[in-house]
Amino acid sequence: MAAPQNTIAIVYDYDQTLSPNYMQEEAIFPHFGINSKSFWERCGELVNQGGYDNELAYMKVMLDYLDMDRPTNQQLRELGAKLNFYPGLPEMFAEFQSGLLTPEHEAHGINVEHYIISSGLKVLIEGSRLAPYVRAIFGCEFAEDAHGRITFPRRVISHTQKTQYLFRINKGMLDMAQDVNDHMPAELRPVPFQNMVYVGDGPTDVPCFTVMRRNGGQAIAVYNPEDPSRSSFRKCYQLCVHADRVKNIAPSDFRRGSHLRLLLEEMVHEVADRIVQRRRSDIEAGTVKAPKF
Repeated sequence: MAAPQNTIAIVYDYDQTLSPNYMQEEAIFPHFGINSKSFWERCGELVNQGGYDNELAYMKVMLDYLDMDRPTNQQLRELGAKLNFYPGLPEMFAEFQSGLLTPEHEAHGINVEHYIISSGLKVLIEGSRLAPYVRAIFGCEFAEDAHGRITFPRRVISHTQKTQYLFRINKGMLDMAQDVNDHMPAELRPVPFQNMVYVGDGPTDVPCFTVMRRNGGQAIAVYNPEDPSRSSFRKCYQLCVHADRVKNIAPSDFRRGSHLRLLLEEMVHEVADRIVQRRRSDIEAGTVKAPKF
């Protein structure tokens, strides 16, 4: 039996997409007295001289800095409450719960879900004000030692590995114990790529942008309108105009009436209308009309 395929998924990167700041700088550095400049310089050394992947580098440096004062994951989760976001968040998530879809959309069981795929720390986002509105959060994770303190990277998500989690959403395999490589026919996948919108901010999101484009999904590149250097905008401009990775770019403003908000609402409505039309066509095709006398 085919899956209903009536879920619309909006998938977000985190750093520079939902927040103008890196989550470590907001939640962890001030609490533990870590110097931001020194921290990132050390990360750069590990990447450029030690051959580390970027995500493993920052996780190792974090463990090194917290060597004698390592927190538990629960303590990090509590620090997630300090995270701040672009204008309109988390309000948009709450507003999308009602009033976004038409009565006809809702009558067909169509719903909108939010997902976050980040190379940052999952536990911080879990403790943030966004968490109650998000169906699933994927991010880097630390294991804990016998005393409950963070001790070693348990899961690392690089920008190329993010695409795995798009397929997890597509197949409904949100449990990490499930093998996302298992074959699943397209008609059984609960969230077709055509029902997905990916929101990211730059080159690290290119693999996800590419997956979306190749599979009929939609993508938006967002930039910080308060960035005086315009580097945030230029990244998006290059992705749209020269690299042809996305069709739409917008400032990271999630408030009602903003360019980004209008794009998201229109994309959701377009997907919902297509689902309704497909249902009508299926019903019409499967209906055997009674004979007329």
